[in-house]
Amino acid sequence: MNAGPSYVLRGFALWRHRPGLMLLGMVPALVVSLVLLTAYVVLLLQLPDLVSWATPFVDDAGDPVRVLVRLSVGLVVAVGALALAASTFVALTLLVGDPFYARIWRETERMLGGDVPDGELSAWRAARDAVVLVLVGVGASVLVVVIGFLPVVGTVLGAVLGLVVSGWMLAGDLLGRPLEARGLDAARRAELTRGRRRTVLGFGVTVQAFFLVPLGAVVVMPAAVVGATMLARDLAAERDAPEGR
Repeated sequence: MNAGPSYVLRGFALWRHRPGLMLLGMVPALVVSLVLLTAYVVLLLQLPDLVSWATPFVDDAGDPVRVLVRLSVGLVVAVGALALAASTFVALTLLVGDPFYARIWRETERMLGGDVPDGELSAWRAARDAVVLVLVGVGASVLVVVIGFLPVVGTVLGAVLGLVVSGWMLAGDLLGRPLEARGLDAARRAELTRGRRRTVLGFGVTVQAFFLVPLGAVVVMPAAVVGATMLARDLAAERDAPEGR
């Protein structure tokens, strides 16, 4: 059974113990959400004109063909933009809210017991990770758009692929902070996540699915940070288990 979604649910449990801290973690997510939502609404309002401009080859086609083609293109662009917005949201929220989320994952570490990792993520490293996540998100969005042009199954396949790719990237970025605090470089972090690919993907896709619900991204971000901390601890424990035997 894929345990990935359970980490998200367990993350919400911190609301019972530190509601003030979790509320604080919602602030950067709310600010970034409002900015991106405004941009997405503007895109949707301009979408009919944009689709008409991009599909002049169906101007002379019959109504059923023209409507079907332009509806499909519109859906593909909307899904691709949503995937890009999701990737941008995570990158910007983690960058802007890094001090808030650092407090949340450290508090989670203390509550779970054991030593709290003392590694720090530099501001430069956080900014670089944010840029990389946005660039990968752009690439994933373009891929979603391209796949979306496949006949019949393109739109559905593109939407599913966008959810999976965005979820994987999201999980990797959320796990990066608690894993790097344990002294793990990028290669070792990638090795750990590949070893539990289904769990990591299930965690990321579950968080990503919350983004599709109105205000879901704002509510889930603090819990996602907690869940990522728990998952990072389990990944690190599995890595260290053979050495302790």
